[in-house]
Amino acid sequence: QVQLVESGGGWVQAGGSLRLSCAASGLTFDLYTMAWFRWGAGKEREFVAAISGSGSGAFHYADSVKGRFTISRDNAKNTVLLQMDSLKPEDTAVYYCAGRIGSGAVFWAAYDVWGQGTHVTVSS
Repeated sequence: QVQLVESGGGWVQAGGSLRLSCAASGLTFDLYTMAWFRWGAGKEREFVAAISGSGSGAFHYADSVKGRFTISRDNAKNTVLLQMDSLKPEDTAVYYCAGRIGSGAVFWAAYDVWGQGTHVTVSS
């Protein structure tokens, strides 16, 4: 019933861009803070970015992506986006869309709803 479906992952050379999309269904979307996490080879699950339910300005970014990634949402379409620019090889990971009711968090266990993940590979 509750589902997050991600798309937009792929392969890109360093310095390039990708846009990830997450489509939500089965939930009251504007009540959910939405976030992106990533899990790279040999690494722990890492927080990437989060946006509040209203999307009116409550943004959070990991230091490693600040200035390069932009999170946004369209509540009319029940979607959240992650625009990734100036990509680096260390950005290579499986990217997950996640949601939770209420305020944002940077710890993965705080989120209740997860997408299936989409793989991003950045070559040097």
